[in-house]
Amino acid sequence: MRKFILKRLLNILLTLFVIATFTFFLMKLLPGSPFDEERLSALSTEQRAEFLSKYGLDKPVANQYLIYLKNVVQGDLGTSYYYKGHEVSSIIGERIGPSALLGFQAVLLGLTIGLLLGIIAAYRHNSGWDFTAMFIAVLGVSIPNFVFAALLQYYVGLKMGILPVAYWESYSSSVLPTVALSLGVIATIARFTRSEMLEVLQQDYMLTARSKGVPNVKIIYKHAIRNALIPVITVLGPIVVSLLTGSLVIENIFAVPGIGSLFVDSIKVNDYTTIMGLTLFYSAFFVLTMLVVDLLYGIIDPRIRINARKV
Repeated sequence: MRKFILKRLLNILLTLFVIATFTFFLMKLLPGSPFDEERLSALSTEQRAEFLSKYGLDKPVANQYLIYLKNVVQGDLGTSYYYKGHEVSSIIGERIGPSALLGFQAVLLGLTIGLLLGIIAAYRHNSGWDFTAMFIAVLGVSIPNFVFAALLQYYVGLKMGILPVAYWESYSSSVLPTVALSLGVIATIARFTRSEMLEVLQQDYMLTARSKGVPNVKIIYKHAIRNALIPVITVLGPIVVSLLTGSLVIENIFAVPGIGSLFVDSIKVNDYTTIMGLTLFYSAFFVLTMLVVDLLYGIIDPRIRINARKV
């Protein structure tokens, strides 16, 4: 296990190095500038040189790259070009809270309802329960979450006046975006759970358990669900990353001051340091989450650990 984790951590470091390098040079190739070119042209030669020196842009690109890597290793993502005097890491720290809250709630709600729908649909295969659960799942996949968000805003927020339409003022402001984000999670988890449960329920060991008189509830809980969770966890990893780090569209619709809206805003104003910092943050969170997913495989299915030892 230690060798596996060490190997994965080395792969993670290599992956982040490649992403940081790729992102840095892509930013250099982008047209435009994060600064107002008209104001820069109005400065004298000395003032312009001093301004560029402040952000380290007076050095050759190779030197800028080495300085950037050195700073990243030390945990310094640089200073924002747009938010004057603010470190990128501090900006991310301020904006991660709302995104993490929405993502955690959406994952929890989507996972709970999705698992229940999938289990019921598989256990009551070809019944009204099955068709209803799959109708909800297909609906969740077919309707984009931003359309569902607009419907929630209009009917629940505007017409009924039950919850805030937008803006981040109190906890109640998180309810509508959470529900909008969870729709896709419910649909995905329900479909995967149903598919895997149907396969597991037909296995020989399930028939053996039934023949021994094991109660259906125990069969479902102890044998079926655990063996059907591997594919569900696989697809859940990327979902967790995308939701916990902010939804670009949903956060803009509900005016949530999260990571997703920060990413959009930084792209609009060509804030290169913030774009690079967010890209690296997303990437690091993703690869670490996938490491956790791989470790969960061994906890859920001991056979994976046995096979790993043999290898």
